[in-house]
Amino acid sequence: MKNFKEDNLIQTKTFEFALRIIKFYTQCKSQNEFILSKQILRCGTSIGANVEEAIAAQSKKDFISKLSIANKEARETKYWLKLYQSSNLVQIEIDSYLNEIESIINILTKIIKTSSENL
Repeated sequence: MKNFKEDNLIQTKTFEFALRIIKFYTQCKSQNEFILSKQILRCGTSIGANVEEAIAAQSKKDFISKLSIANKEARETKYWLKLYQSSNLVQIEIDSYLNEIESIINILTKIIKTSSENL
């Protein structure tokens, strides 16, 4: 990730996760699953976009707001992944995606909590 600060864990993780979600979407399409895949593509890639907006926030409140949106998108992504896991719509291993999104949710939650306490 040459374009990112090396010490910005959440920025790096959400960007890499978005890349994985794009590949996931492509795999879903190759297995003729076109409905849920569009949903997961939208929310899974918007997590990092909202993190990017938070980095450019104009205030601490704006920062918290943008990260809160990223956290909501991450939770929605987790929901869609669980649906995929339970429905067996595609033959894709979901566990690694679920572990990764859980990690992202935990980091975002911690940043939001710490930032709110320091407001």
